[in-house]
Amino acid sequence: MAKKKIDPDMTVEEVVEKYPEAVGILMDKGVVCMICGEPVWGTVGELIKDKGLDIKVTIDEINEELEKGK
Repeated sequence: MAKKKIDPDMTVEEVVEKYPEAVGILMDKGVVCMICGEPVWGTVGELIKDKGLDIKVTIDEINEELEKGK
């Protein structure tokens, strides 16, 4: 079975489509993927950076949570 993995260059739409469970993980970190039912455009890395978070650390944490099955 292939590991679930997101990377900072993935679009928000791609992450939501492939890994919908990542939305909750991102929201727990204060990174909003959806606002009032409207998608936020850009990449996941851009959203993380805009929140002032370390992109590599945050992506690694999200991927760890995805692997745990959260």
